[in-house]
Amino acid sequence: MMVDHPSEPAAPYTTSDKTSFAYISAKDRWPVIVTGAIDDVHRAIMACDDEAKRKEGKTILEGLAKLKYELQHDRQLTPLEDDGQLDIADYNKQLEALGNPKWFNVPWLYAECYLYRRIATFFNPSTHWRTYDVFFRQKLSTFKSSRPAVLELAAKYSTLIAQLENDAYLTQPTEELEKAERILFMEMCEICLWGNATDLSLLTSLTYEDIQKLQGSEARKNAEKNILVNNLPAAYEALVKAKKEGKKVRRLDIVLDNAGFELFVDLILAGYLLAAGLATEIVLHPKSIPWFVSDVLPADFAALLGALADPQGFYSAPDDPDSGKTPQPLSTNEEENLHLLFRHWSELHAEGQLILRPNIFWTSADSYWQLPKAEPRLYEDLKKSELVVFKGDLNYRKLTADAMWDTTTPFATAIGLLGTGSGVRTLALRTCKADTVVGLPEGEDERLKATEGGGGEGGPRKWAWSGKWAVVQFCDGKA
Repeated sequence: MMVDHPSEPAAPYTTSDKTSFAYISAKDRWPVIVTGAIDDVHRAIMACDDEAKRKEGKTILEGLAKLKYELQHDRQLTPLEDDGQLDIADYNKQLEALGNPKWFNVPWLYAECYLYRRIATFFNPSTHWRTYDVFFRQKLSTFKSSRPAVLELAAKYSTLIAQLENDAYLTQPTEELEKAERILFMEMCEICLWGNATDLSLLTSLTYEDIQKLQGSEARKNAEKNILVNNLPAAYEALVKAKKEGKKVRRLDIVLDNAGFELFVDLILAGYLLAAGLATEIVLHPKSIPWFVSDVLPADFAALLGALADPQGFYSAPDDPDSGKTPQPLSTNEEENLHLLFRHWSELHAEGQLILRPNIFWTSADSYWQLPKAEPRLYEDLKKSELVVFKGDLNYRKLTADAMWDTTTPFATAIGLLGTGSGVRTLALRTCKADTVVGLPEGEDERLKATEGGGGEGGPRKWAWSGKWAVVQFCDGKA
């Protein structure tokens, strides 16, 4: 099917635009993130007895400190040093094409990807730190703080799986069964959507109590009215259609975003889809290097299963051994619910129904407009999926090339070569934490700017920075 797409996206957001979140990110957020990385490596060095490892760690600290200085003093972005990985040449080629810009005058998407890729160049060449995740400690700690929402969803999941396996449920009249499945699908996807409220790269000031307020069923119900565009019904119909057509293999892909609680809810969704027969296999796409603080690595999947394998040990251990405070032990029922999740997800993974498939493209500086050309094998592979779910704000920014689209631009237009006729069926689950947003009705942006803290008439699009509002947008590239 021949389809006309824009030859290129609108102009990108840049860190020089002081009315955008790009400028605030470069000025306020990124130095805090690099400082956190420095503190983490310093703690790891202090706890290490291996002199060779300590020496390498000090070299890494020097690199991080230099990066922080350059960022804070608006120096030029320097070419990435070769750490043996295949993507270095592409990063440096793009940097040269940008004219060797400074930190406060560079496309936001490139600069932010460059930041994390450069951090990786400090670790990759080392002997003792090559696989070290400078953000792992923070990711695991934040997942631990999500205990109330984890326990709530674990109980719900246990009940749901039992219900789906119950003959009485399965023998309901077809119309009632389909209605129930539709409602369950919507709720599961909305849980998955708002799981993004724990994006660690933005939580530089929130306490554990604040994080917990962003989670749980009551918070989700209150947030439903804040989904500005909701195309979940169309995505559901696509999955039901494939099932009714009798396809033996019905694959669904999830391009992951954050680890911890969000990965937990992604697995809740994946397990539900498989149990309900809406998919026969789920392919999860994690990152291959530490990325945007909280993004999922394969090791985060293993760590999550490890926590569920010994939930009492994980949740009852004190966060700070010197504090003298011991968390409340899990009840027998809570422990069993978490064990059930471990058994269920481990079995799905072992049986090949739950697959992890990293790809270096996910940590490139490319937007997804470049996917067909930059990584054609990945593009062809995604075409085999019934539905590709892109989670979170960064995936949305990459889908839309992080560009200054008019907010009424159709989603299918803004995602370029992944749009109509692409062969890829796309669903974006995104809580808004950046300026780029498309597919809104006429006048909606203006209405939201007029709300408290929204930016004001003619002002910046502040309403789209907070994570309070969301969009769920679908494009059937197979139609």
